[in-house]
Amino acid sequence: MAPPPGPVESVARVNGVELFTRRVGAGPLVVVLHGGPGAHHDYLLPQYDRLAQGRELFYYDQRGGGRSPVAREVPVAWQEHVADLDALRATLGLERLTLCGYSWGGLLAVLYLLEHPDHVERLALVSPASITAGLRDEFERRFAERMSAPEIVRGREELRNSGLRERDPGAYQKRAFELSVAGYFRDFADAKLLTPFRVTARTQQAVWSSLGDFDLRPKLRDLASHFPLPPSLIVHGVFDPIPIEGSRELAEALEAELVELPVGHCPHVEATEEFVAALEGFLPKA
Repeated sequence: MAPPPGPVESVARVNGVELFTRRVGAGPLVVVLHGGPGAHHDYLLPQYDRLAQGRELFYYDQRGGGRSPVAREVPVAWQEHVADLDALRATLGLERLTLCGYSWGGLLAVLYLLEHPDHVERLALVSPASITAGLRDEFERRFAERMSAPEIVRGREELRNSGLRERDPGAYQKRAFELSVAGYFRDFADAKLLTPFRVTARTQQAVWSSLGDFDLRPKLRDLASHFPLPPSLIVHGVFDPIPIEGSRELAEALEAELVELPVGHCPHVEATEEFVAALEGFLPKA
């Protein structure tokens, strides 16, 4: 089987900001929305590129993260992220988008659906962030509990006392990153398989602040009663600190298929073959 064409990197200018984009593959286009908020697309690689066989994947770094930095006075609330996505749709010359959103990107996809239901063709949500502020608070509690696990605490102490920072700063940073995200994984050791990334704190804080004490369930019910829902798939790990209860409720609201995997928050890393199989059978393909 021939490798997919690409990748092609470029910059899209929308709504007064410049967004870094990356396209790979050929065929029906799928817009991939990374998590964060305030992160960047790189940490979805290389696993997500497995989906570029028979389709084109369009990644972009959302405003205020990764290679799409903005000045401090530029707004980065959820409304701007939704507006950017719609502007990209217009730039791509598409009437309707197939969206594949991971973590916060999954919530962004739902927010886009609520604002622009006529522009969504298909929706794939992987480990989506919760659709209520209450479940987000529960995520924070569960994640903090995991990060206090003895093996993570011990790992941090060992790193502090290792002298690695002075001997090999690169190796130190890599290990520090692994320990900072270990709580997302069912098996903490799998954190070493995740491509390192950084989160821009201002963007992250601005997005969650703009959402306030949010609860998207009434809007989803109203949408379902007035508008045909797009075909939707949700993939969620039963050991994800983001409560799977939220995805079960979201699946019911969207009349979506729900695939529950025995993993944590990163199915593309923890169960790559199962992750690819679930999405391969759902996303459009040439």
